Amino acid sequence: MDARTGKKIRLGRLVRPESGRAVVVAASHGVNSGPPAGLRTTAEIRSAFPRLRAADGVMITPGMLPLLEDTFTGRDRPALVLHLDWKNHARGIYTPGRDGRGEGVLAQLADLDAVAAAGVDAVMTYLYVGQRDSRLERAEIERNARIARDCERLGIGLIIEPRSALEGDDPEALSAAVMSMYCRISADIGADLVKALWPGSAEAWAEVTGSTYVPVLLAGGKGGDDPLDTLSLAHRAVTAGGGGVMFGRRVFRAAEPEKVLTALSAIVHGGKPVDAAKELLA
Repeated sequence: MDARTGKKIRLGRLVRPESGRAVVVAASHGVNSGPPAGLRTTAEIRSAFPRLRAADGVMITPGMLPLLEDTFTGRDRPALVLHLDWKNHARGIYTPGRDGRGEGVLAQLADLDAVAAAGVDAVMTYLYVGQRDSRLERAEIERNARIARDCERLGIGLIIEPRSALEGDDPEALSAAVMSMYCRISADIGADLVKALWPGSAEAWAEVTGSTYVPVLLAGGKGGDDPLDTLSLAHRAVTAGGGGVMFGRRVFRAAEPEKVLTALSAIVHGGKPVDAAKELLA
């Protein structure tokens, strides 16, 4: 026996073997930016999570786990994804470094041995590149490489979300060239899946996914109040080579998250067009 078997089993809970894709709900925004609408109170959290069970995986923070164990306990429940990192990059409130002298910092929230003991299927980390101070980029590479080796040792799936440290300052930060570079770096470090922002077009997304040999999950980004927009974005992503979606607010803020997840699964796993999937919202 070895840890590769454990990783295969855990990733098989998250990525459906028949499609090679995943629909993941990110519900861990609070650790980076404070309480999000829809998950502000304990009552809202307890109400929302039973409605996310149709997801292939749900991402939470270490502190949320004791509150939400039952969401992941039993058959036909989503895989448990742990948000492993804290960051202050691009925070919407009380953001340091706005004068251009700071580029944000990150910290790991949990020891990987404890993560494995808790039954976590996969963890997600950030990888920031392109800092003006190259020592920060080196530290990010070393940090993510260490996490990747620990995940290999313990049989835990690894999702890396690479980002440019200069988003908002550099107009090329979300170009296909830059995104292809940092997504490929993430795969070469050892990510099992990569999470990435929408670069603005299906053509650019296809360039990113085509040069990254592990599944690339599309991040939900801003907006998403219209479920049809969510379905359309997911369809464009998977038809351009994406490995699925990792949406948060687009799902848990929806009036009927269960129906949104069913429709997303029809697109991501079933290959349905948007017009057919939207019927599942009714």
